[in-house]
Amino acid sequence: MSLTEEQQDLRDAVRGLLAAGGDERSLWRRLCGEVGVAGLAIPGRYGGAGAGPAETGVVMEELGRDLTPSPLLGSAVLAAQALLASGDDAACRRLLPAIAGGSATAALAWTTRAGHWDCGEVACEAREARGGHWQLSGEAHHVLDGDAADVLLVAARAPGGVGLFEVDPGQRGVDRAAVTAMDPTRRLAVVRLAGARGGRVGEDAVGALSRARDLACLALAAEQVGAARRALDLTVDHAMTRVQFGRVIGGFQALQHRLADLHVLVESAQSLSRAAAAGEAPALGLRAAAAKVYCSEALMRTAGEMIQLHGAIGITWEHRAHRYLKRAHGGMYLFGRPAQHAATIAASLIDR
Repeated sequence: MSLTEEQQDLRDAVRGLLAAGGDERSLWRRLCGEVGVAGLAIPGRYGGAGAGPAETGVVMEELGRDLTPSPLLGSAVLAAQALLASGDDAACRRLLPAIAGGSATAALAWTTRAGHWDCGEVACEAREARGGHWQLSGEAHHVLDGDAADVLLVAARAPGGVGLFEVDPGQRGVDRAAVTAMDPTRRLAVVRLAGARGGRVGEDAVGALSRARDLACLALAAEQVGAARRALDLTVDHAMTRVQFGRVIGGFQALQHRLADLHVLVESAQSLSRAAAAGEAPALGLRAAAAKVYCSEALMRTAGEMIQLHGAIGITWEHRAHRYLKRAHGGMYLFGRPAQHAATIAASLIDR
C-alpha cells in the first residue's frame, strides 16, 4: 500500500515539523496551525478538512516514529469521532470547530480500571435531574489526555441504556488527575465524577462508541507501525556499527536473518494498517480488529528484538530502546487487548 502524492506531501510536512523540534505544546500548535492535523478527519462543515482514516494514519505513523507526545489520538480521533458518530449536529457545530483547529482538546472518559473498552461496560452512571440535565458519578480510567482536556465527554449508564454526555470539566464534582503509566510518552488520567452536571449528546451512544473505538484502533495501528519501523531502523544502524569479535555484528548471518524477519514483519504490518484505513476490507470493525492485533504484536516483537540486539545498552535509562518497548506494552492494552479483537475476528468467521 503506497501513499498517494498528497499523502506523501502530508507525511513530509509532518516529518519536517517534528524534526524542527520544540516542546509538546509548541509542536502541537504548529502541527495544527501549519498542517491542520487535528481537523483531518473532521468534515468541512465543522471546520475540518474532510479527509479520512488514511490521512490520519499518515500523521500517526510520523508521530509514532519518535514517540512524539500528542493529543491527536485522544482528542481528534477518539473523542471527536465519538461526537461525530453521535449524530448530534448541534453539539458538533458547537464543539468540533475548536477541536479541529487545535485551540481545544477533547477527552472521552469511558472505561473502568480493567480497560476492556467494551461498549456495554462503562465506568460511570447517569441519572436524570431537573431541567433536562443529568447528574453523573463514577471513576473512569485510561482517559487519554483527560487531565488537561477542554472538552470532556463521558460514557455513562443511564436508565435507558448507555449514553454519551458532555460534562464541563471545570465544574465542582469533577476531579481529574494524571497517572503514572508504563509509557511516559502517553498521557493518561483518571476522571472522577461526583454528581457532576452533564448534557446528553445524541441518542445512539453504543454505535458512536463502537465507531470511535474502531477508528482509534486504526490510528493506533498506524502509530505502532511508525514506531516499529523506527525501532528496526535504529537496530539495523546499531548492527552495522557495533563491533564484536573483530567484525560488525550485522555481518553475522544469524543476526541478518533476525533483522530480515523483522523487516518482513514491519512491512506486512504497514501494508495491513494502510489497507485497513483505506477501507479495502469488508467492515470497519473487522479491519480495525485485524490492524490492532497484528500491529500491536509487530511493535512488541520489534521492540523486544531491539532490546536484545542492542545488548546491555538497550536496557539503560539513557538509551531510547526501552521507550519503544514501553510504548509497545502500553499500546497493546489500549482500546482492548489483542485477544479481544482476535475473538471478534474468529466470531465473524465462525458465523459465516
